[in-house]
Amino acid sequence: MERFTPELLAPAGNLDKLKTAVLYGADAVYCAGQDYGLRAAADNFTREELAIGVGFAHQRGAKVYVVLNGFLHDEDLLELPSFIQYLKSILVDAVIVSDPGVALLVREHGPIPLHVSTQASVLNLAGVLAWKELGATRVVLGREVTVHDAGALQRLSGVEMEQFVHGAMCMAYSGHCVISNFTQGRDSNRGGCAHSCRFSYDIQFEDFKHESSFFMSSKDLEGLSVLPRFVQEGIVSLKVEGRMKSPLYAATTTRVYRRALDFWKEHGHWDNAPWGEWQEELRRLPHRDATEASLVEPAGADSIFDEREHVDSAWGMAGVVLSAAPERGVLLECKQSFDQDARLEALTFEGETVTLSAREMLAPDYTALIRSKPSSLVRFPWTPGLAAGQVVRLGKTL
Repeated sequence: MERFTPELLAPAGNLDKLKTAVLYGADAVYCAGQDYGLRAAADNFTREELAIGVGFAHQRGAKVYVVLNGFLHDEDLLELPSFIQYLKSILVDAVIVSDPGVALLVREHGPIPLHVSTQASVLNLAGVLAWKELGATRVVLGREVTVHDAGALQRLSGVEMEQFVHGAMCMAYSGHCVISNFTQGRDSNRGGCAHSCRFSYDIQFEDFKHESSFFMSSKDLEGLSVLPRFVQEGIVSLKVEGRMKSPLYAATTTRVYRRALDFWKEHGHWDNAPWGEWQEELRRLPHRDATEASLVEPAGADSIFDEREHVDSAWGMAGVVLSAAPERGVLLECKQSFDQDARLEALTFEGETVTLSAREMLAPDYTALIRSKPSSLVRFPWTPGLAAGQVVRLGKTL
């Protein structure tokens, strides 16, 4: 009998990120079209790209969920039925909604499996059962629910539970925030969040003293150490936040959580699991301090990130491998410039990272190259373990 292992659900802000997440082992990805989602600043997908993405994922055994979780007015609903029918025609595996009206339209014009967004703030059994009556097969619980309580809700309702396991957090209750509306004129609940909670604010007290603080900014969620609880409670899907983040983020988070879940799947226990190694890989990404948020117990004041926003990291994204073959070597599409002293590591799909020597890089015509340029192509000697689609990260100079 195959051992239960939660689904690993990765973010896909555009087609390249979708392909990256799938290649690094995501069981499913979530993405959005040009409308109806809550990440208007992401690249998002045209209809043609959605079709390509679904085909790419399905060929590799992965699923695609499309986000329709914006809070919509009547005028927003006029074109939604045709979009739903299109999603059905390209065999999208589910849609993610937060509005009961949208859910009813999906049932009427799909039908497509219905997942309930965390924006719906489902926190209790009555809420789960209400959405079940509307046809929902899965609920992405509000982030205020612990893993233990999520397991109970799943067992009592017979509805699949999905929880966030990694990524940026919102200080507002289940993401319901209107600060951007007042500070930037952008509606957070209609795709325009300006991340105003990350700003420093001056607080004036009754004694006229002033204090500058980042009191509304949250630490980043890191649920790696909570994986045993997710497995124990039988939580069906673990979701990584980050559709607006880089392909390096998509590759690293998917790769780490995939390896952790595969360790459980292979061994049936967590004894001698390389937690430190996995955590170090995650910490090589730009990040805020980490918190388990409310996964184990309700989040407290220690989940606040009271520092100025920064993205310091020893590593950045160097590029993506376009091709790799013994007879032709490795061709890399560069995302930023680097010189011969750069430290380059390829994140392989299986096995350890592979080091590339920048001193051996060549121009496409095989002439010696001292420094690469963004959006340029660079050749390297053949290195076993490399394959098209792998992300190469750029470390501190040697």
